[in-house]
Amino acid sequence: MTESSLTSKVPWIAGLALVSFSACAGGSTGESAPAEDVTSRAAGEEKMILTSSAFSHETNIPKVHTCDDRDDSPALSWRDVPGKTASFALIMDDPDAPPGTWVHWILYDLPSDRRELAEGLAKTERPEGGGVHGACWGVDNFDRVGYHGPCPPPGPPHRYYFKLYALDSTLNLAPGATKSEVMAAMEGHVLAEAVLMGRYQR
Repeated sequence: MTESSLTSKVPWIAGLALVSFSACAGGSTGESAPAEDVTSRAAGEEKMILTSSAFSHETNIPKVHTCDDRDDSPALSWRDVPGKTASFALIMDDPDAPPGTWVHWILYDLPSDRRELAEGLAKTERPEGGGVHGACWGVDNFDRVGYHGPCPPPGPPHRYYFKLYALDSTLNLAPGATKSEVMAAMEGHVLAEAVLMGRYQR
């Protein structure tokens, strides 16, 4: 599996437009995104469903969850979890960002009995209730932990993918791991994956 610190309202360097800053591994602007509905399949053909009370799959993400307002993480919940799940990992990214896939949130080692995340999860290395935040908020320079929501440049809507992974082990990575580190550690341990996509436009 493969997949600096500016504020969330700083102009793009080299005139690319408005962005926020950095923290995980990225991809190219042409990166293909999941075409499935909220459920996708992984090893073992297990199914898992990820939803949010804030927005439905492929609809607009409310402003309160973006850099234009409080930038609170949305409430999430999931079900149909594989029986051998030992932990969960969550990655949120934007494949439509001009400089490449922009990573907005990384959370791993969520306990296996967890089935939801409350709105406005603390932007700390180890949120209450279990789990560890990775470093993200960008494409290739990483200096923030916790959720940092949509903050696209003006133009067409961007797609934001929340990808939840059910794993057969814990990753045991230190806080601040990057997307590439998390993806590498998950290699061979994914029991199921669920995808929720929301859009935001400025």
